[in-house]
Amino acid sequence: MRIDKYLWTVRYFKTRSLATEACKKGHVKLNNTNVKPSKEAYIGDQLVVRKNQVNYQLEVLDIPKNRVGAKLVDLYRKDTTPKEAFEHQELLKLSKDYYRKKGVGRPTKKDRRDLESYTSEDS
Repeated sequence: MRIDKYLWTVRYFKTRSLATEACKKGHVKLNNTNVKPSKEAYIGDQLVVRKNQVNYQLEVLDIPKNRVGAKLVDLYRKDTTPKEAFEHQELLKLSKDYYRKKGVGRPTKKDRRDLESYTSEDS
């Protein structure tokens, strides 16, 4: 089965065109080599898929005939992604919470003073 179709059938991408685009951009590696979307995936292959700043590591257990339900995905792949990758994603979310939300407007004088007191070397 094509690698883009496999990633779509095991629900790593919502559409097959998104899976194809990820392969073209180099976000998908098969046995540590970048692949084209038409590369065939076989049982036992090791995949690394970069999605949302996380490198998901997968092992192909079986090839599905067509797109499978979310409950059946574990029959076709084994997720070996280390927990550190998800912890890194949580740190990124926390670091973004510091910044102002989009559409809130310009910082007020109080916001500026708070920033200056935080960044000043006197404290």
